[in-house]
Amino acid sequence: MTFTVRVAESEIAFPCEPREFVLDAAERAGYSMPSSCRKGVCNTCEAGLVAGEVEQRGSGRRTARDGAALMCRAQPRADLTIRPKRFERIDIFRRKTIATTIFRVARPAPDVTILTVRFPIGLRAPFKAGQYLQVVMEDDDRRNFSMANAARDNDGAELHIRHVPRGKFSVGTLSKLSVGDKLQIEAPYGDFYLRASARPVVLLASGTGFAPIKSIIDTSMRAGNRRPMHLYWGARTREDIYLADLPARWAQRVPWFSFTPVLSESDPSWTGRRGLVHNAVREDHADLSGTEVYACGNPFMVAAARREFTRGHGLPDAQFFADAFVASGPSNDLQPVQAQS
Repeated sequence: MTFTVRVAESEIAFPCEPREFVLDAAERAGYSMPSSCRKGVCNTCEAGLVAGEVEQRGSGRRTARDGAALMCRAQPRADLTIRPKRFERIDIFRRKTIATTIFRVARPAPDVTILTVRFPIGLRAPFKAGQYLQVVMEDDDRRNFSMANAARDNDGAELHIRHVPRGKFSVGTLSKLSVGDKLQIEAPYGDFYLRASARPVVLLASGTGFAPIKSIIDTSMRAGNRRPMHLYWGARTREDIYLADLPARWAQRVPWFSFTPVLSESDPSWTGRRGLVHNAVREDHADLSGTEVYACGNPFMVAAARREFTRGHGLPDAQFFADAFVASGPSNDLQPVQAQS
């Protein structure tokens, strides 16, 4: 039996199979709602459950009496009415599966590889700055990686990959790849991209969460942006901010961009900001009500930023956009939750 999912206060409805997650059914129908980890960890996809009943994988039944459910884990048990934080039309038909060629392999830090791939001559895959692609491995298992290149450079992709112990792709596959090898990808995916607005922007990254943020900034610079943007990049040690010179140069080139690196385990010689990166934002911005925040990286950082910014600093929840990186499964790769492996 196929169930119908309706979006409250709209004419939108789409079908969902009993064993299908509501988030997947929405995307299959050509719609996007907030999402990130797709594993029930980050709570980005939580939506109001106005009517109906779902089985929320891993935590049991949810009904309208509970008031909300995670759409990435919710399978319908009746017709549903939901109230997502955002709900937008997407063009799923422009996704492309591409046999790419590895163009460059760089190691800016001991545990980070920057992998640059090129598409066949004449082929482009348009995407929005901040979105991600899926790497398709030989056994059809997939890993998600944010694209760090500017959106107009869509004849290839730049991926920032952190090495994870026992990671199926980040260790097992990546170590065997060389320039000239082939790698199959599918793109684009994801709800994490810069919205059109005049509001100033706080960009919040931890670790390789810098990748989609880099795409957003680079794309904005090439488009002649004048919208104020402030990047806070958090890491444990100085070497974990593996491309620190790049945002520092951006800050010197354009007046609307500023950069604050934040270290949680700094050595005595560090003269910059210390502590947790989201706390640096809190210290600098007592009122975030007129700001948009884009946070990417560690799911605990993302969750803490959302909670603290919305509860204590006036940020409307609809102005917080996130992409949390979580473990992908038994192989322990990381995924932009979107996914990162």
